[in-house]
Amino acid sequence: MKLHALVEDLDTARAAIEGGATVVQWRLKDVPTVDVVERGRSTRSLCARHGVTFVVNDDVEAALMLGADGVHLGRADAGSARAKEHGLLLGRSAATLAEARSADDGADYLGVGPVWSTPSKADADPAIGVDGLREICAAVSSPVVAIGGIDEANAAECIRAGATGVAVVRAARAAAGLRAAIDAAL
Repeated sequence: MKLHALVEDLDTARAAIEGGATVVQWRLKDVPTVDVVERGRSTRSLCARHGVTFVVNDDVEAALMLGADGVHLGRADAGSARAKEHGLLLGRSAATLAEARSADDGADYLGVGPVWSTPSKADADPAIGVDGLREICAAVSSPVVAIGGIDEANAAECIRAGATGVAVVRAARAAAGLRAAIDAAL
């Protein structure tokens, strides 16, 4: 779970995998399930060939249709029970300590953040900072993947705060540098 690359296209997924991403999260917002599946087939195949975990964002049905390894559900997304029933790896989002404690029950990992402000998600919650990340990591039993404003310069801080990995959107194509920073912190 070291490096999650949240991607919307095959080329970015390929660059992230070549750079050392261990998880590719297929993240198409506000797209019908049929399109998520159709556009995700090549990326699913690429991940399978490289032994990289493939997770679908927000859509349990698309994850099942694609034969994904897992699904990542936001706080308002339904489907946790269905995902677990079908043996999918379950990621949950949390932006506060209370949300993290609530999502900790049954999740295989928690996506926590934003740690820093990020232009990738205009409607994001306020940044929790490294101290907020550290507090959440200490309070939950699920592995924590930090997200939000993470790049080569600050990825190691997240690992030192207790996160088992980081997730990136804008920096997915710079996976090699991020992976080196994470590995150096471990």
